[in-house]
Amino acid sequence: MSDVVVKRKRDLFSGRKWNIVDVVTGGWILTVHLLTLFAPFTFTWGAFWVAFCLYVLCGIGITLSYHRNLAHHSFKLPKWLEYTFAYFGVQAAQRDPIFWVSIHRSHHQYVESDKDPHSPTYGFWFSHMGWLFDSGYIIEKYKERKNVEDLKSQPFYQFIRRTYLWHILGFTVIVYVVGGFSYLVWVVGVRITLSYHLTFLVNSACHIWGSQVWDTGDLSKNNLWVALFTFGEGWHNNHHAFEYSARFGLEWWQLDLCWCFILFLEAVGLATNVKLPSEAHKIKRSFASGNKLK
Repeated sequence: MSDVVVKRKRDLFSGRKWNIVDVVTGGWILTVHLLTLFAPFTFTWGAFWVAFCLYVLCGIGITLSYHRNLAHHSFKLPKWLEYTFAYFGVQAAQRDPIFWVSIHRSHHQYVESDKDPHSPTYGFWFSHMGWLFDSGYIIEKYKERKNVEDLKSQPFYQFIRRTYLWHILGFTVIVYVVGGFSYLVWVVGVRITLSYHLTFLVNSACHIWGSQVWDTGDLSKNNLWVALFTFGEGWHNNHHAFEYSARFGLEWWQLDLCWCFILFLEAVGLATNVKLPSEAHKIKRSFASGNKLK
């Protein structure tokens, strides 16, 4: 283990001051986990199905909107629909689109290096969620954060960035007022906790366990189990090989529910400029090729 990795782990838990962003982040994540502990005692079918439906909507908001549409421009949507899906992503409570997209683009640009915001080389815990509690680390690495000017130029995303916390808290209050404690536990606690860990497994598990079919020069893996519960995000080696592709499950048997939904949107004329890897690019990314694209 390198000195850099040891220092990163040590700094995460001791030897540094937690600023207000770290405290709020830690407090929120602790709160949703604590709420989840009440799940067995507050179960109702109504709360379960509302939580499930919102899990799907907000999951689509992350994978279809934040990730494939906003971060990689894998396809285009009418602005009204783009903003609608982005707002579903906001309610996944994984920060605002500007922050999320900037972090993700940095991950691809500096993958598994010292500047990777959630590098797996710092260990499973750090890449899974430890990095969330060290905003100073992010500020240190990305003081300018100029890789997301396309979103910064749009008033909608600027508004969400300024008011992000109020959207999350406002929705939480509405859930409690309308549904009571059982809905608070399931719709906020269980839904968000489950969504967090499944999303975070893409950053952690998919750089450790699974198969690697493309020569990406990193540790990204295709993980079936993660893909099944993240709408196709677990085909991570495919994604690192062809970042721009709207389709992550490139084989017929690689289930990619988000891609199925994109196909539907394309069929009804709402998704355009849908990008897919060419056969030539696949050959260049294959381990058998002697002519790799870096």
